[in-house]
Amino acid sequence: MSQSTFTILLGGELSLTERLRHAVGGSRFIAADGGMRHAAALGITPEIWVGDFDSTPADLEGAFPDVPKQPYPAAKAATDGEIAVSEAIARGARRLILAGALGGERSDHALQHLLSAVSLAKQGFDLLLTSGKEEAVPLLAGMIELDLPKASLFSVLGFSELTGLCIDNARYPLADFHLPFGSSRTISNVAEGTVRFSLRSGRAIVLARPYDLSGV
Repeated sequence: MSQSTFTILLGGELSLTERLRHAVGGSRFIAADGGMRHAAALGITPEIWVGDFDSTPADLEGAFPDVPKQPYPAAKAATDGEIAVSEAIARGARRLILAGALGGERSDHALQHLLSAVSLAKQGFDLLLTSGKEEAVPLLAGMIELDLPKASLFSVLGFSELTGLCIDNARYPLADFHLPFGSSRTISNVAEGTVRFSLRSGRAIVLARPYDLSGV
């Protein structure tokens, strides 16, 4: 994997699935505050650890004494995750994997990760958000493909009105579809394998559940 790929360890849930291990293999790692707890499970050592450390237990700090820490005050203008992403970009990141970005106790943080991912994608960065069991990628004007197991579930969440939406190789395909903002029409589709998405205009997130084969 390119040295411009960075995995940001965030504080949400993370399951050590085969897809997760494959996604982060060979990447560089940065931990954001309590997201460092995922480092031991992944068997990696981040190159830097950032945050205000308000969600980092003392035993976790002692487990990684050699990782450089970059502390910030609790009263700051950005989340620990945003600071970690900025640090990765400063170190040359072009692809960002936000591990632990989905789920967890803080739905405000999870939603902010999704919004930030769309913003970063508009700036030209390649994004994957993952909990191990769920994966999310931004969908902007253009085309993307997602390699998903047959019968696994996925949804397209429109963060704006979507025009010219096409979904191919799915149980419920769409062609040149107009999705009003707030519509649930594109929730709970079923993959037939690698799914292709294209969009004329708008901003969206594709949220996939590759281990959920309830579409069988």
